Formats: sequence, structure tokens, C-alpha cells
Amino acid sequence: MKRTRGNTRGRPENVHRSWRPGCIDLFAGAGGLAEGFRQAGWRILSGADADPYSAETFRLNFPRARFYEQDVAGLDPKRLLTDAGLKAGELGCLIGGPPCQSFSYNNHARSASGKRARLFRHYLKLVGALRPKTLVMENVPGMLTIGNGRIANEIHRKLAQLGYWLEVRILYSEDFGVPQQRRRVFVIATRLGRDDSLFPRGTHGPSVKPSLGSNDYVHRWTPRNGERPRRLVTVWDAISDLPQRVNGGGPVPYGRKPRTDFQKHARRGSRTVKHHIAHKLTPKMLHRIKNVPEGGDWRDLPRRLLPAGMKRARPNDHTKRYGRLARRGLCCTILTKCDPHWGSYVHPLEHRTITAREAARLQTFPDRFKFCAFISKQYEQIGNAVPPLLAKRIAQTLKRHLRRKAASGKRAGERTSRHARK
Repeated sequence: MKRTRGNTRGRPENVHRSWRPGCIDLFAGAGGLAEGFRQAGWRILSGADADPYSAETFRLNFPRARFYEQDVAGLDPKRLLTDAGLKAGELGCLIGGPPCQSFSYNNHARSASGKRARLFRHYLKLVGALRPKTLVMENVPGMLTIGNGRIANEIHRKLAQLGYWLEVRILYSEDFGVPQQRRRVFVIATRLGRDDSLFPRGTHGPSVKPSLGSNDYVHRWTPRNGERPRRLVTVWDAISDLPQRVNGGGPVPYGRKPRTDFQKHARRGSRTVKHHIAHKLTPKMLHRIKNVPEGGDWRDLPRRLLPAGMKRARPNDHTKRYGRLARRGLCCTILTKCDPHWGSYVHPLEHRTITAREAARLQTFPDRFKFCAFISKQYEQIGNAVPPLLAKRIAQTLKRHLRRKAASGKRAGERTSRHARK
């Protein structure tokens, strides 16, 4: 039988290898979730975000998708469906990460009642109107505990009322090949029937015993039948092929061949390095970081170089501050500012912070992905994103889920048809 390429809309979902389900990205930011879904073979139908810089970046990288530069609270679900050429219930997946600052443990004024904390309700309202087959909601782990679990319980209750079966898990990015210690909570739901394999299994080790901690939401890689994980991807696996010195910030040649599979994947589709520029440091800050060894932090500094506030700090306080990355280690969580005062963002060998491109690499954005606006906004977009590689693993799992459900539905229909003929 000759295979047909192109649009498979309206045909059984498991007929063609070229089948590409569609998704809509809310609170899209620069498009980390969307990039991962695209790599997994999904069509990015549209995105929405109120930030103009993120909107520009999304449009640049997803030119075929519509973008709604507005507050998600004002989105018209009928317009979303009409523009995508869909009816309610036909969308493959609704993805998005409502802003997490209100829930973050780093926010000393975190709250479950602020305006930003209530944005997840607009997401749920659109779920009710669009009725996607599946959905993915991402946030910080603090969402599970804020208000004694009130937010998490409300999400579970609302989705159950809408007919969704869901799971909530905390994923560790390094388990999926991301060279970064980043844990995030994901809500993954389906209205196609229960499926205990909605979450992807990790691929990288070391293995962790199932009894890790007391948090039932933790989802870590565990061995099956003697299998062994791949080695964790390190900082140097990710960025060692990038040029040492950067002037100006314009595109520059790589200068050397890729050294790892990670680097080969990152460079696919790109001939030059873009956004390879870092913030300038003050002479005082530069003097400090020159005294920090690889893998070290503020505790390695002579007392005379410490700011007055840090001289009163205890050894177990702010352990990432003024930190220098270790080549064979993982990066700390990429935040919206790669500032030495915020964490370990100093290059392993050079006396500078990591560049926007290095931060993007550590977030697993491919080098072809472009970021708009000035450098501080580039860091912000990168830090707010979901690592595309982690998103890709989730997207692959959901795509298999849709295929299984479509196939089982087809078999059930055939059995009903045979029974009717009898």
C-alpha cells in the first residue's frame, strides 16, 4: 500500500506515520514547551502570552503558528478553535505553564490568592471550552503546598468534573538528559480514558530508589529488569564546543567540531553561534569570581572580598552564591537572571558569567532557536522556559497515548460493527 504524506486530518490517527497532532500553548513565553512538542512531531497551532518580547521570540521561531499577544484571561476559545480549523474536542493537547512566581519557594511573599496565583483558573476555563483530548500544565513544586495544597486540590477537582483522568508528578530534568538540576511539577490529563503511562520514564542516571524522600509526587528514574541508565549530561557535555571569548554578541563561527551527542543535536540546523554574550561585571564582582575555584562558591572567597551582608552568613546559607560551575557537574536551576549573586552561573574556566546561548544550551534549546530583545530579556525568556528536551519526552508519551486510544477505539468500533451484522 502506498503511503500518503501531508495532512491526515479526518483520517484514523494511527494510519500514517506522518500523523502530527496539534497543540495550543498558553502562557507560552519564548516557547520551550512548544519547541519540545514540535521536536516530538506535533503541530504548533497557536500560542498566547502577554509579554511583548516573548511574543516576538515565539513568532520568529514558530512562523506558521498564530500568536495572541494578550492576557490569557481575555482569550476567546471560539476564536482559538476557528483560527486552528478545529471544533471543540478535536484539539490534541493544550499545554502551558501559568506564571509560577506566586508559588515559588524563593518568593518570601508567596501566596495562593494574588492575581498571578489565580491565572491557572483561566487555563482551566479554557480547558472546559476547548475540551482538548489531553493537557499539560507545568509549574514549580511549591504549587503543591501553597495554601495547604488548596491550589493542587482545586485543579484536581475541576479537571475531574470536566471528565479528565489526571496524574501529578514532580519531574527532575536531569533524569531526561538536561544538564541542569531543575525540578518542576507537571499535571498531565486525558479525557480518553485512564492511562497509567502518561508520564515518561527517565533515561539518565544514577538510578534512584523508589522510596526517595516522603513526597508521593516525586517521579524519578528507577531500573527495570537490570537496565542501566545513560550517564548524566554534564555542563561540559553541553557547552565545551562554544567559542571562548565573545565580543559584540553577533553571530560567530563555532570554531571547533561538536564533541558530544548533545552538542551535535544542539547544532543541528545552525551554522553559527547566536546570543553568545554575557553581562558585563563590575570590577569588584570580577575580582571576586577570579578567586572562586571550579565548583566553588562564596565560601571559598577571602573574607575581605565578601559584601558586608555575606560576612554575617552561615556556611550553609546561599550555597550557590558567587558559584563557579564544575565541568563534570550539573548546572543549578537556570533562573531569569544568570547573576553571580543569584547562583552558580560563572563559567567553569573563564572569568565571566555564562552567556545567553550557554544558558539556552543548559536549558536544551537548539542553537537555531533565536531570542529577541536585549540581553536581560533573553536571559529572562530562557529562565522562564520549560527545557525543550524534557517537553519532548512528555510530548512523545502523549502522542503514543493518543495512538493507543485511537487504535483501541477503532477495534471497539469494528467489534460493534461485526456484532450488528450478526
